[in-house]
Amino acid sequence: MPDPDAVNSLFSRIAGRYDLANRLLSGGVDVFWRRRLVALVGKGRPADILDLATGSGDLAFALCRGLPGARVTGADFCEPMLERARAKQAAAAPRFDAVRFERADAMRLPFPEASFDAVTIAFGLRNLADRPAALAGFRRVLRPGGCLCVLEFSQPRAFFRPFYYFYLKRVLPRLAAFVTGDRGAYEYLAGSIEGYPGHEGIRAELAGAGFRDVRVSRPTFGVVAIHQAWR
Repeated sequence: MPDPDAVNSLFSRIAGRYDLANRLLSGGVDVFWRRRLVALVGKGRPADILDLATGSGDLAFALCRGLPGARVTGADFCEPMLERARAKQAAAAPRFDAVRFERADAMRLPFPEASFDAVTIAFGLRNLADRPAALAGFRRVLRPGGCLCVLEFSQPRAFFRPFYYFYLKRVLPRLAAFVTGDRGAYEYLAGSIEGYPGHEGIRAELAGAGFRDVRVSRPTFGVVAIHQAWR
């Protein structure tokens, strides 16, 4: 399992160029993935949303933009990433005033039970030290009938897998080194993707944590999986 201190250090190092790296290394398709997640979350018309591992705030802002009237809390344990999120929010004021950012560890959520109608996490679940414990915490802060929505890299469909892993292991670290100056960080991220369970494995973990009606979609040849599950 990932070491929390190492993960915090990693994201602290790349915070300044994290957004640029995401756009370039994904070819911009990460924006489409977040829009898909927002559309799914919006079907439940949530009033209070918790976005975990919010990083520089891209998903929190997308939720605010796509779901007018919703209150969004973006939480992360990496202060440099939150500083980046707050700077982006200030630059766009008052457009994202419905978003508030809070330093919080996804493994030890400081929120009361049944505080949110929806919990989201994008590209963060694979970096948590104890997924079953984390998922139990996510379920605790959801209101009855509330939805958890997880966007995460996954194991792509078989025909696409050789191309994907060539990019992930050979191309991405070199590009990341050029963009961020930190090849090691993206070598870790590539390894974390390879070691993460496939979509059926995560479906089973969600069910094991007590979630019901687990659903999954797999855009872009299964490079990512979006899991939805309800308390």
